[in-house]
Amino acid sequence: MVGILVVVVVSWALLWLFFRAHITALGIVPTGRRLKEFAVGLVFMALCCTINQLGQAWFTETSYALNPHYDIWGALDGTWWTFKAALFEELVFRGAILLILIRKIGAIWGCVIGAAAFGIYHWFSYGVLGSVVPMVYVFLVTGAGGWMFAYAFAKTKSLYAPLGLHFGWIVMSIVVFSDGPMGTQLLIANEGIALGGWPTLLFFLWQTMVVPGLVTWYLAKRYVGVKEG
Repeated sequence: MVGILVVVVVSWALLWLFFRAHITALGIVPTGRRLKEFAVGLVFMALCCTINQLGQAWFTETSYALNPHYDIWGALDGTWWTFKAALFEELVFRGAILLILIRKIGAIWGCVIGAAAFGIYHWFSYGVLGSVVPMVYVFLVTGAGGWMFAYAFAKTKSLYAPLGLHFGWIVMSIVVFSDGPMGTQLLIANEGIALGGWPTLLFFLWQTMVVPGLVTWYLAKRYVGVKEG
């Protein structure tokens, strides 16, 4: 929480320095529309993540079993951890800096730069720096996510939609399918064969093209005529 508070203070200072604006310029005040955008984003991305996980499990002959030692407190702890992680990254990458970029150079270039920064950041958080192939893969996958979240911010003028999208994916991946830094959570995977060949390409495209493409298409259609930023 300390990190989030620091980011909020720095963001507020930047907004005041550039625009004499308050932190509310990031669209953080809850409204009915914003809460709906959060919920829709969360459910949609949770579904997309589930398709991704179960699809890969089918191709790799992986099975899942419930963790017998998992309880409500573990679920709450995992959910809270993933929410804080998503909120921190949204404040950093879809907060004041992105808003400044959008207003200075336009929504598209602002989102592109934000997406690239998000991809590069994950070289460090995933520990792949120095390994070319993993670096390219991580950059494209997380950069595509970064574009999707940034575009959601630009279109809705709020952090709620990108936060819902971001949180929906990682809470399913990390807390439900135990695929993340928290280790075994709700489900225990009985690993099968390695994913390879065209299924690897299929799920790569699912994460880099299909899901971000659907979100971008929906936002462009839903908020047609709405000026980004």
